[in-house]
Amino acid sequence: MKLIVGLGNPGNKYEKTRHNIGFEVINQLQKELGITNEREKFQGLLSEKIVDGEKILFLKPQTFMNLSGNSIIEVVNFYKIDPKKELIVIYDDMDLPVGKLRVKEKGSSGGHNGIKSIISHLGDQFLRIKCGIGRGKDNTIDFVLGQFDKSEQKEVTLMIETATKCAIDIALDLDLGKIMQKYNKK
Repeated sequence: MKLIVGLGNPGNKYEKTRHNIGFEVINQLQKELGITNEREKFQGLLSEKIVDGEKILFLKPQTFMNLSGNSIIEVVNFYKIDPKKELIVIYDDMDLPVGKLRVKEKGSSGGHNGIKSIISHLGDQFLRIKCGIGRGKDNTIDFVLGQFDKSEQKEVTLMIETATKCAIDIALDLDLGKIMQKYNKK
């Protein structure tokens, strides 16, 4: 079993914002896999699908970004998920240029409050797919809660598609070294 979590903030106000790229990837996964069983559970929106014999859970925490760990810990405890091997978290990263991905096995929060929350509940050893949103000239909160510019849309769409493929590759236990080599392009 795998748990794929996309981080974001609930509500129409935050749709399509940089900080909600994790939700966008989960939405794309659900679309591509024909998932229609999303329901409210564990302080989040949870869905599931058997893919190539592997049960995969998909979660969009509805706790707001800074409390993401509250939702995730409930799912982890209920399903007895090993965060080191079975949890994949997809989120925005300002330190990566728009459109770039980075897969990591563990690490610090890098200042990301959603990741800080997860680390406080589960420790720092879980797989991450970091989606580059770039760094703006605005203050950080305004920037991450803003939408991508029209000039960035093509790169963002491609990044969502690539992150979707990456999440499935990881969930189906493909070799992590090869995955990192494939997706962590300079």
